[in-house]
Amino acid sequence: MPARLTARNMGKTLSFLILGVLGLAALTPLGAAEGAPRGNPLNAVVGVRAKVPPSARTAETLGAERQGGGVVIGEDGLVLTIGYLIMEAVQTEIVEQDGSVVPADVVAYDYDTGFGLLRPLAKLNATPIELGDSTRLPEETQVLVAGPDGPSAALVVSRREFAGYWEYLLPDAIFTAPPYRSFGGAALIGADGRLLGIGSLIVADAARPGETFPGNMFVPISALPPIMEDLLREGRSAKPARPWLGLYAQELRGHVLINRVAPDGPAARAGVAANAIITEVNGHAVSSLSEFYRAVWALGEAGVEVPLTLLDSRLGTQRVTVTSGDRYDYLKLDPSY
Repeated sequence: MPARLTARNMGKTLSFLILGVLGLAALTPLGAAEGAPRGNPLNAVVGVRAKVPPSARTAETLGAERQGGGVVIGEDGLVLTIGYLIMEAVQTEIVEQDGSVVPADVVAYDYDTGFGLLRPLAKLNATPIELGDSTRLPEETQVLVAGPDGPSAALVVSRREFAGYWEYLLPDAIFTAPPYRSFGGAALIGADGRLLGIGSLIVADAARPGETFPGNMFVPISALPPIMEDLLREGRSAKPARPWLGLYAQELRGHVLINRVAPDGPAARAGVAANAIITEVNGHAVSSLSEFYRAVWALGEAGVEVPLTLLDSRLGTQRVTVTSGDRYDYLKLDPSY
């Protein structure tokens, strides 16, 4: 991110962006770009609610009742949201802007990107939004974030890799500021009214890793078209499943520290415990989450054996081989998956 954009002058920048929000919501056709879609893109924004049984694998960490946002992307009312809202759900609903509640079915959940899809069981009043090209979204671009809390002006403050503690790696995440409170499933909309991303997280270092600058992380919309047919047909990407270990880790001063191990997951069955440091994967040193994940995934598909070298303050250096699994098999997903 260019050095001139700092937390100090963000407020001044946003004063101009607020004017853009008002104009964006009012223009029909929207924007001045050639080929811009007609209509108000905010009409596509909806709410999403889900109920998850207490026995679900993710109930303890993500809750049994979840709510967030979504955006209509299909003429049949197909709603795109962030997958963790609907993962392992037994009941899902779409909340329209007038408060009407429409029951929905889970269509897909893609672990690699984080996208989720819902199909309403009745016609929605919302109109679909067109998908944009997030690969052409540079830093310092003015954007609009829209979700359950309404529209809010924002600025793209960085484009970079994001590694999540849950064995998740997004090569080209979109980071915006200021932070939007109802970020889960929120729509990231460009000046031409097209959808550029789906809200995933609130982060403390949106501008640069390790530098305090609160904002949000969005999954870029350009990751959706390559897997869309698979999601509609199979409920997940057709690519071979990556090996999953069931570890929750963080980067700590150049080390990969295990914070938690998924109960009954592959790592737990191999005897791996929390508070150990992962120093090597198959003999190759790792010092970051992204290095760790790529080293594991390079070994093959789900089911492959993953040799780990661990450093434990009590037990010293250990070498453990984990028989990896498929996270979809671990989760208690709807039978339609």
